[in-house]
Amino acid sequence: MPDPQLITCPNCSTTNRVPSEKIQQGLQPVCGRCKTPLSVSSKPVVVTDATFSAIVESSPLPVLLDLWAPWCGPCRMVSPVIDALAVELAGRVRVAKMNVDDNPATAARFKISGIPALLVLKEGRETGRIVGAQPKAEILRRLEQAIA
Repeated sequence: MPDPQLITCPNCSTTNRVPSEKIQQGLQPVCGRCKTPLSVSSKPVVVTDATFSAIVESSPLPVLLDLWAPWCGPCRMVSPVIDALAVELAGRVRVAKMNVDDNPATAARFKISGIPALLVLKEGRETGRIVGAQPKAEILRRLEQAIA
């Protein structure tokens, strides 16, 4: 049986365990506390310097943060892999993307000198880093090590 997804309520911030099979059946989950419909998004979240704290540091889940730039060829190669991981890991890991050209403060905070850079963060603290274009299997292996 697949692991349940952990989805944070946008209204009351309660973390809800939602069985994966219910989502696959197309059922709309609701918050167990306030009954607000829960978003079952499997797309990466766009993060900015301004939203970093709210999205990454406050996340109850580990976060895979893709630091990229639109002019970067390897970043464009990794992008479909990041999108696929967002779908596969929904409810276990929050996947986010940040354009380093538009958000230099966060890039400087983590001393990003090469992109693509993938950071694994728990409670806003870096627990793993992958720099450069890597195959999906390698990213997944390193991610699993960092969140274990």
